[in-house]
Amino acid sequence: MDATSDQSQALLARQPIFDHQQRVIAYELLYGEDHHLDAMAQADPDAESSSELLLHAYTSISDQGEIKRVPAFIQVNPQMILDGNVPALPPKQVVLCIRLADPKNMELLRAVHRMVKEGYRFALTDFEFSPEYDTALKLAKIVKIDVGEKSADELAELAAQLSPYKSTILASNISQFDTLENCIETGCKLFQGSFLSKPKVVKGRKISTNQIAMMQLIQELQKPNTTPEKLEDLIIRDPILTYKLLRIVNSAAYSLVRQVESVAQAVVLLGMEQVRKWASLIAMSSNNEKPEELTRILLTRGHMCEMIAETEKLPNPSGYFMVGMMSGLHAMLDIDQETLLEQLPLGEDIKQALARGEGPMGKILNQVIAYESGDWDLLPSDFDVSLFEAAYRHSLKWTKEAMQAMYED
Repeated sequence: MDATSDQSQALLARQPIFDHQQRVIAYELLYGEDHHLDAMAQADPDAESSSELLLHAYTSISDQGEIKRVPAFIQVNPQMILDGNVPALPPKQVVLCIRLADPKNMELLRAVHRMVKEGYRFALTDFEFSPEYDTALKLAKIVKIDVGEKSADELAELAAQLSPYKSTILASNISQFDTLENCIETGCKLFQGSFLSKPKVVKGRKISTNQIAMMQLIQELQKPNTTPEKLEDLIIRDPILTYKLLRIVNSAAYSLVRQVESVAQAVVLLGMEQVRKWASLIAMSSNNEKPEELTRILLTRGHMCEMIAETEKLPNPSGYFMVGMMSGLHAMLDIDQETLLEQLPLGEDIKQALARGEGPMGKILNQVIAYESGDWDLLPSDFDVSLFEAAYRHSLKWTKEAMQAMYED
């Protein structure tokens, strides 16, 4: 794909919102200061269609073998609500987030009430409780609370203040698992933050023999002089990988004339690049204790790193895929990254990129992480917006299709 072909110049990313089981129930859409979703939609003569396509691209996922869409939380300027200029968005697919600078602004509250009657849902953001929010809390059933600097007692007090309103509390800025557990105990129902990228470190934990074997396979896949026979020797050591790889190559996605019965055949037919990606995907999805969203994030990140490397004609783009994918492997395995890098058979360039963000791989990895996190101010001023936006959106689609293929017969 020519990633530079999309000239929308839109800084747009998504951040997951979880339930207490860490399953994704929605995504918050993050967009740059000068690229608001509402402004982009209004600039398009076919705004409704444009908004719908945009929502579908960012909220459609493969969830445990089922393709589904989840709602999008979208920050909307209150003035647009007052002016009646909110883009035509499907009510069931969005939650409109507003910051009320003046909770007594009855003109705004009446406009919100009209939209609620039309089926729209609202969330209050940057929220600190005050009795003045009484009317607003009756209209907006979701309240977003930044718990980053709140103590357990402060959060419990706020939950008690909101309880008469039957408000659903969305706890945001959760950076650690113990904070997540505290929010659940307090009665919060929705959760958002970087906690998923952190390992629950267990002292002395080592990578299992099966996991090391998988990493050895991925390492072998990167070698330009490897052969189908060498790969078969590594793959057949893992019965689950062998079964899933043969099932994938024989699936409807490849429409082969005859059944493939050996791993070596599968390697020849799929090609090194496809086998590498499928092996990576199977490795990532094999840990049933971790939420699927972590797999989604890492595969999207890996594919985006690779696409950017390919477009910029950097050597060894498949290495960039590995760097992106493995940037969160320590969280997947619940082991600190330093110990992980000591135990895994990885090239020095990949290790340097992961440990210190060094080299071309480290540079692209850091830029991709900044983009997906909405930290666009961390990107160089001359970065290629079109390339990153197109690569990100294409990677979301690729990840959804790849994860879905894991479940298809």
